[in-house]
Amino acid sequence: MAPEAPPHRVVILALDDFAPLDLGIPGQVFRVAANPAGRRLYEITTCSPGGAPVRGSAGYHVLPDHDLGALETADTVIVPGVHGGSALTAGTIDDELRSALQAAARRSRMMSICTGAFVLAAAGLLDDRPAVTHWYHVRRFQRLFPRVRLDPDVLFIDDGDVLTSAGVASGIDLCLHVVRRDHGSEVANRAARRCVTPPFREGGQAQYIERPLPDPGGAGTAPTRAWMLERLHEPVDLAELAAHARMSVRTFTRRFREETGLSPARWLTGRRVEQARHLLETTDLSVDEIARKSGFGTAVSLRQHLHAAVGVAPLAYRQTFRSRVPGPR
Repeated sequence: MAPEAPPHRVVILALDDFAPLDLGIPGQVFRVAANPAGRRLYEITTCSPGGAPVRGSAGYHVLPDHDLGALETADTVIVPGVHGGSALTAGTIDDELRSALQAAARRSRMMSICTGAFVLAAAGLLDDRPAVTHWYHVRRFQRLFPRVRLDPDVLFIDDGDVLTSAGVASGIDLCLHVVRRDHGSEVANRAARRCVTPPFREGGQAQYIERPLPDPGGAGTAPTRAWMLERLHEPVDLAELAAHARMSVRTFTRRFREETGLSPARWLTGRRVEQARHLLETTDLSVDEIARKSGFGTAVSLRQHLHAAVGVAPLAYRQTFRSRVPGPR
């Protein structure tokens, strides 16, 4: 039996004015990610400049166990959001922190939650790359970092070795996405259940930016979305969905977008891609059969949609995730 690989080392960088929930998200999500035998797959470390206490934005300090030297052994570095400091106000960080992050980026995967993107950008790590931050800070970010290809709408962006996310809850989405990328949907789904959170939201889903709230007297589209999930393998059209929700097509489309940030067609396609990915990772079904079970009908359609979502064909996706998912020990 091959020796077990050591846990992937995640180092969280805590800075003054940190956003409290952002700081806690990675430790919670990665801590509960485990293989079927219960072995934890990630080791979590938190550091700060000089190993000094850092001040949060909610009236308390934390004392990390490590200084910036921890970044030298990181497999993944995560920068939580900040609610103040020079990165946010002037687009700068001190030379020691900038050098430490640049050195880490040469050997580690780099991630940010919310305004942590300002810190990565101030270190020069997002120049000429796609990135996202919280919608409220988009104009400031664009002014401070014009070289970054900022997408102001999406929940998170995976650019390979650099990943960024929007505010708070999208940090959970990004961490679960990384667990899924590293170890497959079964591990990510178990971690999501432990965190009592949905296991998957598409990264390209829009942020909830100044949207009018649905009429509280209305029934909403949630029952119809649940109905759709039970029938991913069946063809449905917009008129049928609106009829199920007992709304006109126009009202249903408007409320669906208000509640999800997506059109019904795009939301349904995302759920079908999720289903296809799950079947590719966990079954030996043929691509044709998976296409039918996930609602795409044909292997050609499945290939087109999967490639648009993750950039690879079904068999390549299956081979990649089968090689990553740890088996029982």
